Amino acid sequence: MVSEETRTRTSTTECTTAPGAERTTAPGTERSAAPDADGTPAPATRAWATRLLVVGIVLAALNLRPAITSLGALLEEVRDGLGMSGSVAGLLTSVPPLCFAVFGVMAPRLARRFGPAAVVCAGMVAITTGLLIRPYTGSTAGFLAASALTLMGIAVSNVLMPVIVKRWFPDRVGSMTGLYSMALALGTSAAAAVTVPLTDALGGGWQPGLAVWAVLAAAAALPWVALVRHREAAPVPEEPVREARARAEQPPALRITRSRTAWALAVFFGLQATAAYITMGWMPQIFRDAGVSASTAGVLLAITMVMGVPLAFVIPRLATRLPHQGPIVLALGGCGLAGYAGLYFAPAAGAWAWALLLGVSNCAFPLALTMVGMRARTGVGVAQLSAFAQSTGYLISIPGPLLVGVLYQHSGGWGLPIALMAGLMLPQMVVGVLAGRDRTVEQEAKR
Repeated sequence: MVSEETRTRTSTTECTTAPGAERTTAPGTERSAAPDADGTPAPATRAWATRLLVVGIVLAALNLRPAITSLGALLEEVRDGLGMSGSVAGLLTSVPPLCFAVFGVMAPRLARRFGPAAVVCAGMVAITTGLLIRPYTGSTAGFLAASALTLMGIAVSNVLMPVIVKRWFPDRVGSMTGLYSMALALGTSAAAAVTVPLTDALGGGWQPGLAVWAVLAAAAALPWVALVRHREAAPVPEEPVREARARAEQPPALRITRSRTAWALAVFFGLQATAAYITMGWMPQIFRDAGVSASTAGVLLAITMVMGVPLAFVIPRLATRLPHQGPIVLALGGCGLAGYAGLYFAPAAGAWAWALLLGVSNCAFPLALTMVGMRARTGVGVAQLSAFAQSTGYLISIPGPLLVGVLYQHSGGWGLPIALMAGLMLPQMVVGVLAGRDRTVEQEAKR
């Protein structure tokens, strides 16, 4: 029989999940290489798995946006190569939120069935495959299908990252979300900055410049493969597994749609995603039409994205220290309005300033991820809230990039599209303030 002391130690250092999910500890728990009395892996082994998990999170985050921003940097070349109209190109920029909405809702169910690490690992493989084949399909339909495969992998990883952070780092939600968001912003900005130079260096047209990002995705799959193999090799006590299996078979504890906070967070997520995907898909074209060169336009997009590297670490840590995140929402929204005003009146003259301001505004994304972890008390609640907020939010964001393409094509300029972007920033600020209130979905969903 396992002693009470051993059970206490186990309960405070491990997180038991549904069948197939990993079990690990917070960093810094390495003590000895001998197995514990209950047959679980030794603390040194668990600490190794935790460090590998951190590496896997960072590498996965690096791959969650290059598929989108690399396309934005070469959108004109892709349009010419595949014979796309402005409206079809707008549809192409709407594919990411559509796929995130459709496939993201599947992530919690897949995680319960196979374990979060296995799902993220499959996601990285899907990203690799899609990035490798989409430039060479030779048709718009094939390009869209391969993009959908890539975005499916991104979608499930998007949803599961807050869940993984909450489950394995419950006392470090702010710092781990910041680390993940920094890596995401770094991958986003790197793809925007170097895709055009890489394309020129590789030669052979725009196809190699898009396909090369498959290499980074393949590298990101490796730590997740190791984590899945480690999970399968590690002995797991029977009693916790039975308890976890029983919990997994129970119906959801929350009726998430009854929570006003969940809806506010979903709409906030959707509006910030609308702004982000319009920026990633169309901002280089705005600058190019204003007379900026293609390479400089890519660098300007990279500047916008790279602002998320430092701020994505600062904002989540600041948000977790405030009882209400509304002031951060308003500050980010104000930067967005100023950036859009600059794009409208002097896109080329103040291009660097507008890129910086819009980069600050786009940091609403790590703020939204942080609020997902703060607006729920339990891992189950975070999983439900993450899936609901992201899937609903991405559904909301689908029309935005498409509408911008239609307005651009039919108006012959960027005045109306930029006015639309600025107009959407106002409701984003309102719902962000509502989502930032100090309450949890568990309090509201059970009323």
